[in-house]
Parts: sequence; C-alpha cells; structure tokens
Amino acid sequence: PVGSGRASLLQNERLRLGVCFLGVFVCYFYYGILQETITRGDYSYGNKKEKFRYATTLVFIQCIFNALFAKILIQFFEHSKPDQTRSWLYLVCSLSYLGAMVSSNSALQYVNYPTQVLGKSCKPIPVMILGVTILRKKYPLAKYLCVLLIVTGVALFLYKPQKGADVTDDHVFGFGELLLLCSLTLDGLTGVAQDHMRGRYQTGSNHMMLNINLWSTLVLGIGVLWTGEVWEFVTFAERHPHIYYNILLFGLTSALGQTFIFMTVVYFGPLTCSIITTTRKFFTILGSVILFGNVISLVQWVGTILVFLGLGLDARFGKGPKKTTH
Repeated sequence: PVGSGRASLLQNERLRLGVCFLGVFVCYFYYGILQETITRGDYSYGNKKEKFRYATTLVFIQCIFNALFAKILIQFFEHSKPDQTRSWLYLVCSLSYLGAMVSSNSALQYVNYPTQVLGKSCKPIPVMILGVTILRKKYPLAKYLCVLLIVTGVALFLYKPQKGADVTDDHVFGFGELLLLCSLTLDGLTGVAQDHMRGRYQTGSNHMMLNINLWSTLVLGIGVLWTGEVWEFVTFAERHPHIYYNILLFGLTSALGQTFIFMTVVYFGPLTCSIITTTRKFFTILGSVILFGNVISLVQWVGTILVFLGLGLDARFGKGPKKTTH
C-alpha cells in the first residue's frame, strides 16, 4: 500500500507538471499572437495609418486583468486561507519583474532581436546562481548539466547569423548587452524572492499572483498617469474601437497563462518555471517549423537534440531530495 501510494503521488506530480507546461504553452502561444495583432496591427484612420505606441499602458491593463483573475480564484477557492507573506517581498518581486521586462524591451533599441532572444533564453542560469548564492539552495549535480544543455540547445536553435552590415559590427559588449545582463539579473532576483516566499511563508500561487500584480499595477499606473500615455491610449482606442476585443482576449490569456506560471513557481520552484518558459519558446518555433515545412539547419538539429536530452535527463535525474513546504 505504501509503494502504491508513493507511485500515485509521483503520477499526480507529473500530471500537475504536465498541466502547468501545457497551460503555459497554450495560453502564451495565443497570447503572443494577440500581442503581435495589437502592437503591429493595421490602424488606418482616414487617409493616414497609425502605429500602436502604448506598450506600458498595455502591460498596465494586463496586470489589472491578472490581479482581478487572481482575486476571483482566491474568492472562490481560497477565501478561508490566510496569506502571511510580507508586503515588501511582493513589492520587491514586482519591481524586479517590471525592471527585467523594461530592461529587456529597452535592449531592442541597441541590439537586434535574435541577440535579445538569445540573452533571455539564458534566464534559468541567473535563477539558479542567485538561488545558490543568496538562499544557499542545493541542486543535484545533474540539475546543472540539464540546465546547461537546455540553455545551450535553445540558444543554438534560435541563433541566426546576421547578414549584411550586422556581420561587420565588431562591438563585443555595449549598452544593449548591459541591459540584457541587467534583465537576467533581475529575473534571478525575482526567482530568489519567489523561492523565499514559498519556503518561508508557504505562499499560495493565487496570493502571489494577486499581490505581485497589484504592486505592478500601482507602479505602472503612476507611470502612465505621469507621462499621460494612458490618455493618449484612450484617444487612440476611440479611433480604433476594434482594439478593445483584442485587448480583452489578450488580458484573459495573460491572466490564465500567469495562473499556470505561478502554479509552477509554488509547486516546483522558479527554476523549473524558467526552464518551462524558456523551452516554450523553443517548442513554439519548432512547431511552426514542422507545421509549415521550414528547413532546419544542422546547428538547429544539434540544438533540438540538446534540448530534448536536457529535458529527458532533468525528468529522470534532476530532482533533489524532496522537501515538504506545503
């Protein structure tokens, strides 16, 4: 009976991880389509075309949706469970999360998109390094190998040599790369704060989602009001009312996707979450390659093999001693 109980628990854990991965994959796949539709859509008005220039307001709306969705989940499923987590931890988490996002987006002004994608694909590394140095976390040796294989594989798969003038660009480390390094460091600090919350206060996924998004909404709200961007967005939306439908779907997919993100953080830790979000991008591109018959280069095949090898080894050997925190 004891053996069968453990097997059942293992199956439940694997099922939960599978649900989290599929939830993140499906939600953010559609989220990405909606994001591109909103930010790069056709906004013709009379004889002139407009561009969407309200990225901060869009993230502000996204955080409002996320907070409302989390509040509804708490009201219906966790209303009797108190949250003991300190408010300053939520504030630190939201500031590092927003800082990482702003740094990553700002880097695109100085580096090309492939460089930005490659930089962000290394996200699991700072999450692991800062977890070890600050929280003194201990990972099995196999975990380091798995993370290295996955990150290397994703980087090889996404890397595309630049043609033309970019090839002769001889700068090694400029301001764009510094912004990417800052973004990765803040990603790691976000992971440290989340790990501390789940270990010290047993913070629930919905409470974590609610409070981090409330703080993010406050910070972004001050920003868009200070710059006046929110009022410019309202005027823009009045000229193009069809954007409301896309923003509604965008907010819903973001909220649902973030629910799975925080479930992964709470049950499996920020490192597993960062591995899932990194490989999601890989699987999205791989899926489009397979569906549309695009040619995969030899380097991309090597990257594909490394990712699947890393994921397989992580599933088999990457788990350390189980600690009960819930």
